[in-house]
Amino acid sequence: MPAVGVIAIGQFACSFVTISQFGLGVVSISQLTIAGLALAQLAVAYALVAQIGLYVGAGYGQTVLSVAEVIALLGSG
Repeated sequence: MPAVGVIAIGQFACSFVTISQFGLGVVSISQLTIAGLALAQLAVAYALVAQIGLYVGAGYGQTVLSVAEVIALLGSG
C-alpha cells in the first residue's frame, strides 16, 4: 500500500513531498522517482540532483541528460 498525503514517507509514496524508495511527487527524495524537483539515485524530473537522471530544466549528477539531448541523440542515429 503506497503512502499518500501532503507529505508521504514510505517504500512507495505519491504526494506533494515524498521520502521513499519509489516515489512520485512534486518534491522527492527517493531511490527511484518521477518528480518536479528530485534528489535521487535514479530520477526523471524537471530539476534534479541524481546519480542517473533525465531532466527538463536543470540537472546535476554523475550521469544526467536533458530531454533535448536525448532527442538529439535519437535524431542523429
